[in-house]
Amino acid sequence: MLGYVLRRLLAAIPVLAIVAVLVFLMLRLTPGDPAAVIAGDNASSEQIAQVRQQLGLDQPLPVQFAIWIGNLAQGNLGESFFFKKSIGELILGRIEPTLSLAAATMLIAVCVAIPLGVVAAYRHGSWLDRIVMGVSVLGFSVPVFVIGYLMIYVFSITLGWFPVQGYQPLSGGLGGYLHRLVLPALTLSVVYIALIARMTRASVLEVLNEDYIRTARAKGQVERKILFRHALKNAAVPIVTVVGIGIALLIGGVVVTESVFAIPGLGRLTVDAVLARDYPTIQALILMFSGVYVLINLLIDLTYSLFDPRIRH
Repeated sequence: MLGYVLRRLLAAIPVLAIVAVLVFLMLRLTPGDPAAVIAGDNASSEQIAQVRQQLGLDQPLPVQFAIWIGNLAQGNLGESFFFKKSIGELILGRIEPTLSLAAATMLIAVCVAIPLGVVAAYRHGSWLDRIVMGVSVLGFSVPVFVIGYLMIYVFSITLGWFPVQGYQPLSGGLGGYLHRLVLPALTLSVVYIALIARMTRASVLEVLNEDYIRTARAKGQVERKILFRHALKNAAVPIVTVVGIGIALLIGGVVVTESVFAIPGLGRLTVDAVLARDYPTIQALILMFSGVYVLINLLIDLTYSLFDPRIRH
């Protein structure tokens, strides 16, 4: 098992290296000059050139890349062009809202989607099954920002149950923290409820046709016990896999949701950095998101290895 983990970790290094090169080149080759953004609309060409020199953007691309990689190797993410702060400090200051939103989203999605998927599989072909699948298709089809604005209109503007936007840190009180977190988490969980419910239904439906399920029913076991102890347990691997993929896909959803609800997390930081052409911040964030994605895929593979002894060697 340890050798397998080490091999996967070593295989992740070239992936992150390719991501680093591509992100660096794409930012430099796309239109826009961060020096012009920082200098302002009324800045002269001399002032813009001076800002470029201060930022080190006047150096050749290989030199800029070597400096960036050298700093990364020393654990230094660099300094933001736009925010004038250490990128590590920026990330630490924004990570709580993002982690809170991601954790709440997956908690809601798992608690709602898995029972729905199990019931839909048990009532295969019934009106309940068709409703669950229809809602799942709708959840996939509607963009996150549309769901967000609908949630705001219904629950914030019309009913007044939740604030329209904003975030309160956990240190400011648990009540206010949860009150401002519920609506964004519900918004983002819709697509993951659809994803996990469909996978749960398909996996449990396949397991329900196995011989040991018929044997358990022949012994007179309660249907609820058969569904959740036998069927769901043996269908767990693909469900856990899709939950892990959903966590990795949260990166894109968090960016949109944090922008809609004005949550000062890593997603909102990414948008602000892109608009400001803040090269160091964008590079650090994308590389960090890529690392998280690789780590989650490794954890998914380890989950498979727990159920398949052949992968351990």
